[in-house]
Amino acid sequence: MAEPTHRVLVIEDEAPIRRFLKIALGSGDFSVEEAARGREGVEKAATSSPDIVVLDLGLPDMDGKAVIAAIREWSAVPILILSVRDSEAEKIAALDAGADDYVTKPFATGELMARLRALLRSRKGREQERATLTAGDLTIDLAARRVSRGETEIKLTRKEYDVLALMARHAGRLVTHKQLLTTVWGPAHADDTHYLRIAVQHIRDKIGDDAANPTYIVTEPGVGYRLVSL
Repeated sequence: MAEPTHRVLVIEDEAPIRRFLKIALGSGDFSVEEAARGREGVEKAATSSPDIVVLDLGLPDMDGKAVIAAIREWSAVPILILSVRDSEAEKIAALDAGADDYVTKPFATGELMARLRALLRSRKGREQERATLTAGDLTIDLAARRVSRGETEIKLTRKEYDVLALMARHAGRLVTHKQLLTTVWGPAHADDTHYLRIAVQHIRDKIGDDAANPTYIVTEPGVGYRLVSL
């Protein structure tokens, strides 16, 4: 028998459904890894590099939309929601959070397989980002939300981390003030550049970066910031 060519991570708290999916997907061109909790699923998504994720929204430790957001911190892996929640609002919220498709329970195995194959085809040419990024001796672990310089962990506030992580995901490219402000603080703060200026200054102080002679964060006056290419 040929070896499976696609790896699927199933994040689902109901053991019978996990067993069923393992058998059903295993009969096709898939190997299956399982996680029964959201945090476990996020960790496995970061360490096992699945080709696709099948995710239930109703997990015991965290909502599925939070799992999507956590994975989207570093990865563009296709995510298919498999959930009993069938309201239009739930579907829109999951898709807006970063899911790629949505199948409601109960489901037809054939339809599920077809949707998985479609997502895998659409993935071709899409680059999956690394979970850990480095710039010189600066390391940004997007999965663990941890920043370190050499062996020393750097303590950032949530906003400071979010600003640095957004620049890291666009390393080498200019990220505008508006993009940073609307993503980290929200659309209502699109013009509050003083928030961003203070946050960037604090980040620089903590990572040891000199604004006049930057090693990591380059200022594009009046426009935004650029993190050196990772």
